[in-house]
Amino acid sequence: MHQAVRPMDASPAGLVEQAQDATAPPGLLFHHANEGRPLATPWQIAALRAQALRQHDLAEGFILDCACGSGIQLAAYAATLQRPVLGVELAPERAQASAVNVRSVAAHTRSMNETWFLNSSIVCGDGTDAEGVLSSLGEGTFNVAFLHLDPARPRNSRTHALEEMQPPLHRVLEGWAPYLDDPALLLDLSPRLTTDQRNEVETIVDAVWPGVQRTWEWTSRGRGRVDRLALWLGRVADPSAARRFVRVPSSLADAPVVLTSATTPEAIEARYHPPQRGEHVSILDAALMESGLMAEWLSTAAPDEVGRWAYVEGRRPQLHHDRPLRLESGSHGLVQATGKVVELLKFPLDESTVDRLVETALDHRLGSVKLRYDLDPNLQPKLQGSLDRQLRRRRGDRQGFVAQHPHGEVLMLCVCPSPAKETDSI
Repeated sequence: MHQAVRPMDASPAGLVEQAQDATAPPGLLFHHANEGRPLATPWQIAALRAQALRQHDLAEGFILDCACGSGIQLAAYAATLQRPVLGVELAPERAQASAVNVRSVAAHTRSMNETWFLNSSIVCGDGTDAEGVLSSLGEGTFNVAFLHLDPARPRNSRTHALEEMQPPLHRVLEGWAPYLDDPALLLDLSPRLTTDQRNEVETIVDAVWPGVQRTWEWTSRGRGRVDRLALWLGRVADPSAARRFVRVPSSLADAPVVLTSATTPEAIEARYHPPQRGEHVSILDAALMESGLMAEWLSTAAPDEVGRWAYVEGRRPQLHHDRPLRLESGSHGLVQATGKVVELLKFPLDESTVDRLVETALDHRLGSVKLRYDLDPNLQPKLQGSLDRQLRRRRGDRQGFVAQHPHGEVLMLCVCPSPAKETDSI
C-alpha cells in the first residue's frame, strides 16, 4: 500500500531526531528517523550534486528518488533545479522526515509559494513499484525527467555486495524504465565496490538500456578515503569522460576540484628504491588514486617528473620525487602532506624514543611534526600529543611530518614548504 504526502502538508510531529548539518547554512535543520542521521547525505554533497545536475539538459518532468531516506538530496535537487520532486521511502517515519526536510529547505530558500514545492510529493511505499507509486498520486500524467537511487546498505558490511542493496538495483531500473524513454539517472553506490562489482552494475544497466552513455564518479571529502561512488547515466553522463574525480572543498564558498578522463587508467606500481635525504615525499589523496585519475593530476602537479611510488594502496599513497610539486589553486586538498626529507630516522618511534625525534626536529627549526604513517591506535595519540607539547614550547618556525619508508624500519622526517612558497610550488 502506497501513501502520498505533500511536503506543504508535512508535520514534524513524532519525529525526535533533528540536527544541524555541519555543512549546511546556519539555521537549516534536518529531521531524521530510525537513526537515519549517519546515513543521510551531507548537505554540501547534496548541493554540489544538484549544481552538477543543473548543467545538463533534462526532459520535462519530476526529479525522482526511489529510496530517498531523509530526503536531503531530494530537497537539494528541488531547490537548485526548481523542479517538483517525487521521493519514495519504505519506512513511514523516514518518509515523513523526508517530506518535512523538503519543506524546511523550501522555507529556508523562501520557496513556499513556488510551483516546484507545491507540486512535490513523498510516497511511503515500495520504490520498485512504479505503478503503485504513481497511482497514489491520483489521476494525471507523470513524466520522470531524472532518477536518483541511493540504495540502503548494511552498516557493518565490508564488501557491500550488490545483493545487499535495498531496493535491488535491477528491480528499480526495470520498474521505472517505461517512464524513462530518454534515460537520465544517477546511481549512488557503495564506495567499497570492486572493479568486478562495478562491471556487474554495468551489466545490470545494459540489460535495460544497452550501451547507454555512462560516467563513473569518485567523490572525496579528504581524510584519505572515497566518500561517494556514483554512476551517471544517459543524458547526465559526460560524453567526453568515462571517469571523473571530485574533491569536495572544506567550504561551501569554494569550488570543488574536478578531474576527468576518457581513457582506461594504466596500473600504477610501487617499486623498490632506497630512502635518501634531499628527495621530496608526498602523501596524496587515496580517493584520487582509486579513481584512476592520479596520472592526469600529476601531469600538471609534477610535469616531466617520473617519480617513484612507495605505496599505491591504503589510506596514504606515497610518491617520492626530485622536485617540489606545483600546485594550482584548490589542488592543495589533494595532498595530505608534502615536503623534503631532511633526516632518516633509523629507530622505531615509541614513548622511549619520542624525545630523540623532538631533538632532531628542533635541529631543523620545526615547531610542528605530524605523524603520517600507520601506528598502533592506542600509541598514536600519545606520541602525537608528546610531540605537540614539546615542540609548541620551543617556537620553531617550520612545519614537518614523519612518514614510513616501505622498506625496513626507516622513518623519514620531512620539512614542509613555507607558506610564502606554497602559492608557487611545494
